[in-house]
Amino acid sequence: MDLLNTLVDKGLRRELPTREEALAVLATSDDDLLDVVAAAGKVRRHWFGRRVKLNYLVNLKSGLCPEDCSYCSQRLGSKADILKYTWLKPDEASQAAAAGLAGGAKRVCLVASGRGPTDRDVDRVSQTIKAIKDQNEGVEVCACLGLLSDGQAERLREAGADAYNHNLNTSEATYGDITTTHTYADRVDTVQKAHAAGLSACSGLIAGMGESDEDLVDVVFSLRALDPDSVPVNFLIPFEGTPLAQEWNLSPQRCLRILAMTRFVCPDVEVRIAGGREVHLRSMQPLALHLANSIFLGDYLTSEGQAGKADLEMIADAGFEVEGAEQVTLPEHRATAGGGCGSHEGAGAGCGAHAGAGHESGEGEGVDAGAGCGPREGAGCGSHEGGGVCGSAPAPAPAAGEPRTDLVAVRRRGAGTDLAPNA
Repeated sequence: MDLLNTLVDKGLRRELPTREEALAVLATSDDDLLDVVAAAGKVRRHWFGRRVKLNYLVNLKSGLCPEDCSYCSQRLGSKADILKYTWLKPDEASQAAAAGLAGGAKRVCLVASGRGPTDRDVDRVSQTIKAIKDQNEGVEVCACLGLLSDGQAERLREAGADAYNHNLNTSEATYGDITTTHTYADRVDTVQKAHAAGLSACSGLIAGMGESDEDLVDVVFSLRALDPDSVPVNFLIPFEGTPLAQEWNLSPQRCLRILAMTRFVCPDVEVRIAGGREVHLRSMQPLALHLANSIFLGDYLTSEGQAGKADLEMIADAGFEVEGAEQVTLPEHRATAGGGCGSHEGAGAGCGAHAGAGHESGEGEGVDAGAGCGPREGAGCGSHEGGGVCGSAPAPAPAAGEPRTDLVAVRRRGAGTDLAPNA
């Protein structure tokens, strides 16, 4: 297919595809899907080899958010039956992080619900960052605290934060349909603040909210223009009790096309499969590793993910390897240039030069991948609807294309509970 050959060549040169080429990836047929995965896989392996970076989420403060983001189980007015608790103490957060690091994660993502942190909140998170770094040499810490005020990104950087996550989530044109309590421009501003403070920017999207192909291409092009080092791709979990509870618009095949398009547009950045991979990719998760070079290990913010042990087995069985703490995630030209792809020589159109640039907020921001918990050692999770536990006889799976509400499980373990985390 001439399209795929062209996209591979552009990806190896870090050259931006055209909008028409990106849209064509999303429009490919199921018959061509493996060819699309193979082509994007060439680009992924060129820049990242067969390494998979593991990230681990710690939800520092759950629920009770004043913002009205329609996708979020922690939103204002949410009736989702999630865990609700105020700030974890630094030692509690450090203990939660230690579980993920023991499971192979090299980055800890500290997330807190809310519009944005107060200066007191920044002090609290700074103490948590110090506690984690004092006890775990070489760990990366990313903060995701919402919209930043002037000077807060600098304070987080001084405290030892390596990165800041804030997702764009969807296209600028449709942002007002998803959230009304802040704007797309607010999100862009926060990512720019993180960049300016010397933090590695992490910003991504949420697919499956009823957006068009054009919206998906718009947000991914905006992310490339924003130039984050990491782009998390979330797949909406339609939590009962949220406005988007009935939005089941994704198939495994569409998820793979979205990941492939993201890889072609952002060839040399960390593309992370974030919330929703277990619910929407399901048994096709291993194929997605040929497109993305990063995943979250274990559970998410308010929902359960695949068992950490199953994540590690999946990576090994697919022929990939977990990225070690001593390995540098980004290609040399990005790592040594501070991540600004618009400044690289020979990059064709500089990433920072495209019109319509947007900014992100990445780690999860309440976008929870609900998931089947898998064969976790030691215990069934007990949180599935109907009281089922992992290992109990499963109900018949819905037919292809039907909502997989059976895979959405609210997190009842780890941070904010007395139960051991899944890592």
